[in-house]
Formats: sequence, structure tokens, C-alpha cells
Amino acid sequence: MPRNRATEHTARAARWLDVLRRQFPELVRELAPGSPGSSAPSRDPLTPQALRLLAERDREDRADREWVLGGGAAPLRLHVSDALRDVTDGVVELEEAVRDRLGLGRARRAPVPERLGRIAGLLDRVAEHPVLAAHVLDECRRMARRCGSVLGETEVLVRVEGRCPWCDSVSLRALPARRAVLCVNPGCRCADEDCGCSHDPAHRHAWTETAWGQLPLDPAAIAGPVDREAL
Repeated sequence: MPRNRATEHTARAARWLDVLRRQFPELVRELAPGSPGSSAPSRDPLTPQALRLLAERDREDRADREWVLGGGAAPLRLHVSDALRDVTDGVVELEEAVRDRLGLGRARRAPVPERLGRIAGLLDRVAEHPVLAAHVLDECRRMARRCGSVLGETEVLVRVEGRCPWCDSVSLRALPARRAVLCVNPGCRCADEDCGCSHDPAHRHAWTETAWGQLPLDPAAIAGPVDREAL
């Protein structure tokens, strides 16, 4: 992978890191139903006995999470708890992988937002290692999408100039977070029998980034608007 491509990857990773630093505190607030910023309906707090049972069931994960988040005994919402654990573990593992590849020592323990800041501070050096740069981008994007899904954020559709090669309509749209282009024409069908659009009316044919060359467009013309929206 060329060095300039690695630099593009780290520039995009920096944007995803900013998104993660915004999302993570919101995800923490989602842990406690009825707390400020939570989208869940309020409910009565758990009794001390229920809290003790919950703590016994989830003791190890809870201990690790309390270190990262700074403590707290709010009742957990399991889908949010799972996302927090995934993102927390992912950030720790990503920082360790970056520091190991760069020949740095093991990082000291710290809350997730601080770790994200430390990773961001190493991106200039990460850009010197193309494979690592691609990995950092993939992980940052994956974790931000996981947070966004739990927080109920809707992915933006970006209009792509040009016509669909299958239906010839101006119906191409890009999903920046997924780095994919799809045709939103409900009547569009491709020639690939294995594609879901051939048998599912709700399915839309899509091209991942590696398949953008199959479109009658300059891939750079797709990447420009996609990168601007992939925040």
C-alpha cells in the first residue's frame, strides 16, 4: 500500500477517533435507564439486594468497566453493557497493537477517552506503517459504528453522481461509514443470481470499496464526498 494511501487512512482514523471520543461518554450515560441523556424510559432504581445479585453475576466485567469508566453502581442495560465492553476492550487492544508495532512500551492503564487521545497522538507515526494504518482505520470505524448503533444514530446517505450500471438511473448513493455504494432504485436488479436483489424486493445491490472500479465512475469521485461525510 502506498505511503499516501496510509496517510489517507490515518486522516480518516483521526476523524473516527474524534467521533468515538464524543460517543463514548454518551454510551456510558446510556447504562443507567432514566439518567440524563438516556433514551430509555425511567424506571425505579434496583433494590440493594438486586444490585448485589447483579454484581455477583457480572463481577469481573463490572470491575474492569468501573476502572475504565471511573466507577458507578447504576443498573446495567445489557446491550449497552456489551457495547461498552466491546469498545473498551477494542480500544485497549488497538493501543497495545499500535505501541507494539511502533516499538513503544506497554501503555499505562487509563480511561477510554484518554487512550483514544493517545492513539490519535501516534497517528503520524502510524502512517509510516501502511498495514497498521489500515488496521487502525478499520477498528476505529467499527467501534464508532457499534456506538452509533446503540445510540440510535442514523447513517447518512450521500448522493453519488452518475448512473447505475444495471438500471441506468441516477440512483447511486454511498454509505460513508460502510464505504459502500448502493442503488436505491426499488426496481433495480443486477445479473448476479447470488445477489439478494434477485429474489428480495427490499434488497439493494451494493458495491464495497474494493468494487468501486466496476462502476462507470472515477473511484476518486466517490471517495471525495464519502470521506467528507465519514466523520
